[in-house]
Amino acid sequence: MTKEEYFEQAVNAFGDENLDQAIQQYRKALEIDPNYQDALHGLGMALFNSGRLDDAIATAKKLIEIDPDDILAHTSLSMFYQSQGRIEEAEKEGNVARILGWKQELRGEK
Repeated sequence: MTKEEYFEQAVNAFGDENLDQAIQQYRKALEIDPNYQDALHGLGMALFNSGRLDDAIATAKKLIEIDPDDILAHTSLSMFYQSQGRIEEAEKEGNVARILGWKQELRGEK
């Protein structure tokens, strides 16, 4: 199967609230392409929703390593930190996301 097919299966499993299966399918997509950002975003949310916060944080950090300007990655990391009570780190990541959003607006991007 292709990474896109694994991704689609993961999204469907996530939608059905079958988080373990979603995580497994996202990881299969990432075995094919470790930098597949859509799969990393999905994996992070599935890990977060299953209470695996440290793994979710590690996934968001990997996304930021791949693309430091990924607004959603910074927003997710902020949310993950906040759920752990790491307020200062959460605010920092939230601010990074806001600044990146403003930069996109100034460049006329969406």
